[in-house]
Amino acid sequence: RTLGTPSRRMKHPPSRREVRTHAAPEPVGPYSQAVVHAGVVYASGQIALDPASGRLVDGEIEAQTERVIANLSAVLEAAGSSLERVVRTTVYLTDLSLFPQVNAVYAEHFRGQPAPARATVQVAAGASWEEDNQTPAPLPPVNPR
Repeated sequence: RTLGTPSRRMKHPPSRREVRTHAAPEPVGPYSQAVVHAGVVYASGQIALDPASGRLVDGEIEAQTERVIANLSAVLEAAGSSLERVVRTTVYLTDLSLFPQVNAVYAEHFRGQPAPARATVQVAAGASWEEDNQTPAPLPPVNPR
């Protein structure tokens, strides 16, 4: 390309693939559980819904955290990825005083090194615990030319 010439548009932009699994709660609106695009899994936020019953799990924040992580893990596995490949998460809590309990359960599941980058944010309302993330997916094989 020479200076001043317009760049060529991609003839075939990278495709997006929807991810769905019955092992995690079904979306309750017009969104996907996750989308894979350009080798990255973009997972929707998860709350402590039991996918079998569709109800929030009973119990303390530790039980809710376990359910959220199980839901996320199921979505990632359906995308061909895993918790070990998560690069970034955001945790939304209605009460930041619960952070130590959430952090203890979180640490049991996110053991890879380096640990994912993470933000934890207090929110005014909603489920006690919600999480979203971005995770690399397996890349398709490269065909050498």
